Amino acid sequence: MATMVKGTDDQLTHALGASVVQIWSYLPPDVQHELFEEATTCLGERMRHQLALFLHERHVRTDFRTRGILEPDSLGG
Repeated sequence: MATMVKGTDDQLTHALGASVVQIWSYLPPDVQHELFEEATTCLGERMRHQLALFLHERHVRTDFRTRGILEPDSLGG
């Protein structure tokens, strides 16, 4: 296998990471968990909370920015 230039490795790693963040909400929960644990291992345990917040803010089901303001229904509910 050919050795890559360090800068290229960094670019590819960054692109792959950014891609994972883009599709995070659509990954199965077990895959999310494995990726989260691996990232925590790479970053260090002290970054666990920050990583959780980062992902939570970008998750379709938990990011309120992606949801519209709910309109009351016609029955006043």
